Amino acid sequence: MPILKKYLSLVKFSHTIFALPFALIGFALAVLYSGQYTFDWRTLLLMLACMVTARNAAMAFNRYLDRRFDAKNPRTAMREVPAGVISPKSALTFTIINALLFVTATYFINPLCFYLSPIAIFVVLFYSYTKRFTALCHIVLGVGLALAPIGAYLTITGKFDPVPLFFSFIVLTWVSGFDIIYALQDEEFDRDHQLNSIPAALGKKNALMVSNVLHVISAALIIGVGFYAAFHWIYWIGAAIVLSLLVYQHTLVKPNDLSKVNLAFGTTNGIISMVFAIFTIADLLLN
Repeated sequence: MPILKKYLSLVKFSHTIFALPFALIGFALAVLYSGQYTFDWRTLLLMLACMVTARNAAMAFNRYLDRRFDAKNPRTAMREVPAGVISPKSALTFTIINALLFVTATYFINPLCFYLSPIAIFVVLFYSYTKRFTALCHIVLGVGLALAPIGAYLTITGKFDPVPLFFSFIVLTWVSGFDIIYALQDEEFDRDHQLNSIPAALGKKNALMVSNVLHVISAALIIGVGFYAAFHWIYWIGAAIVLSLLVYQHTLVKPNDLSKVNLAFGTTNGIISMVFAIFTIADLLLN
């Protein structure tokens, strides 16, 4: 297997689709919604570099830290580190290199992003420890990905504003909700190995209820920011599609039937992020 392909597989590069569209929303809000800033290719490329390197660091560190648990879990035993495709030392080195590249990229954006970069790296790396002591690990993952829209907004503006924060909270509740769905697969394994998760703590049925509640909050935030920011009809079409897909993914998974977890987790949520970004950015461009 070519070395690039090994590392792309290690970090599940295709899953970048969850957060990257929201980073583009944050960037578009800074340029198009605020009306005070101009588009800059250099800043866009630096923002994308930050997104990729921070996520690479987080995923590689997770695979490094969880390698012994992954080796024991039949679902994860063939991941690159437990399978011996990539050594633990190489995964840790890859983590460190990407973390340094992330901080370096922020240096060339603006002082605020640079000063906040250690906090951002800490948050995305800290998630990997959380299953060892709290069932709220899903929320911590949501916080990590929620940095995307506000972080992208900061690359242009260098300041915080309410509208991108709305989108960050949408990401937080949306990601936390679908990560609970994904974690249903490991309920018994987590409980047997003293790992914490909402499914292990509450069982599948109650975990799905928590996921439902989080996605109801996501829906409320999507509607709320639409009114607060006075978005137009294009945004509302996208919002309607996203809300429908949120409902749809919860019809796919039942406590006694997890056969469609990957469809609910990967496919449906990948479409949600792309649709939301396309319609939101189109609304900003055309109105």
